[in-house]
Amino acid sequence: MRTYDYAPLWRSTIGFDRLFDLLDESQHRTEDNYPPYNIERLGEDRYQISLALAGFAPDEIALTAEQNVLTVEGRKSNKDQRDYLYQGISARPFKRQFSLADYVQVKVASFDNGLLRVELIREIPEAMKPRRIAIGAVASAGQITQKAA
Repeated sequence: MRTYDYAPLWRSTIGFDRLFDLLDESQHRTEDNYPPYNIERLGEDRYQISLALAGFAPDEIALTAEQNVLTVEGRKSNKDQRDYLYQGISARPFKRQFSLADYVQVKVASFDNGLLRVELIREIPEAMKPRRIAIGAVASAGQITQKAA
């Protein structure tokens, strides 16, 4: 796999630190494919992550959201020791992390038929949304008067 040097971009950009960190991290990460998951777009600002967690109970799964990272952890409890002749359903502990964009929040999580579904929504604060600025006219004395929009 190729690695890229982002140093030239650091010299000419401001405020993209998080993006470059994500790109750099993705180059060095060894991807574990367990548990399998889907990421869906449900609408313009709505998303859903579905994880296949066969064999896990809801109380054996921990879901944590903090600082633009969603973490899903699972650990089987040892209360049900069985003598398997063949164990094809994996029950190993796992930790899967998803990087979330700014203003993306976890709304609800549900567990049904071995699928953990996590719904996410991007809610941009009113102060961050684009707004129209009225252009005033310059009066003869140098004062700006507002035009009605």
